[in-house]
Amino acid sequence: MFGRLDGAEATPIERGTELMEQTKPRLGRGLDALLGAVNGGGVLGIGASVGKVRLDQIHQNPYQPRKRFDDDELKQLADSIKVHGVLQPLVVRQAGETYQLIAGERRLRAATLAGLPEVPVHVVGFDDQQVYEAALVENIQRSDLNPIEKAQGFKDYLEKYGLTHEALGQRLGLDRSSISNLVGLLNLPAEVQDAVRLGQLSLGHAKVLKGVSDTEKQKELAREAIFRHLSVHALDLLAREAKAEVAEQKGEKPVRLAVEKTSHVQSLEDDLRQRLATRVEIKVKAKEKGQIVIGFDSNDDFERIMAALTK
Repeated sequence: MFGRLDGAEATPIERGTELMEQTKPRLGRGLDALLGAVNGGGVLGIGASVGKVRLDQIHQNPYQPRKRFDDDELKQLADSIKVHGVLQPLVVRQAGETYQLIAGERRLRAATLAGLPEVPVHVVGFDDQQVYEAALVENIQRSDLNPIEKAQGFKDYLEKYGLTHEALGQRLGLDRSSISNLVGLLNLPAEVQDAVRLGQLSLGHAKVLKGVSDTEKQKELAREAIFRHLSVHALDLLAREAKAEVAEQKGEKPVRLAVEKTSHVQSLEDDLRQRLATRVEIKVKAKEKGQIVIGFDSNDDFERIMAALTK
């Protein structure tokens, strides 16, 4: 296990205090940070209680950005639950005589599929905004979450609470550009968004297409990428050629840098920022050479990042 950067070993009290201090501005560090201090493997927010609740008493979260769930994955999880039960409690809040789900919809659906009468829960006193944030936090670091659903979740939150991209980034522990890049995907043509939603195009592909100004050209390149199974890098080259053709038609001379940070590299940067919840920069020095710079703000932050890198 990696220790602190200064070589000192943090005490459990120091770790708990630090995590609680970081909870409000850095929700992107995980749902555990949003709920409170970790103590002995359990996660409890202020005023939280633990117990079991009947499935018919739990209503789904209306702020859940995830709309599609893989049936095969749910069946596998349901089979596991039949044998081992629900190992991680769902997070809910009181809603009159029933409860509203905050986090754990896959477990709720799988438990229903498995025929369980009740599930373990953490009951917390969250307001609507905290519930919305918890749903975002639970999903932003899931690599299989649809990028369009994630972008729509960010946009809905921004419009509902009137926050800037920078303010939301601070609350979720993400870089402002990561928020802006995702929300910007919603400016793509509906046809391209559907391709991303269905998994025909990746987030990297979408970011390349976002850099193409002509809508019809975006659709054309998207179809070609799907038909030819193009990699992000290959699509990026086609997009560059398209931009050069447009510039040539306008009588412009496109400016080309000796070493450019491609849309693919920017996509990798954004992915690392979201996974590590910290500042990440990929510096391209020359062809196939460069550096990956990862920022941290404290010894505990360094230890958290190192733990994530060595998983």
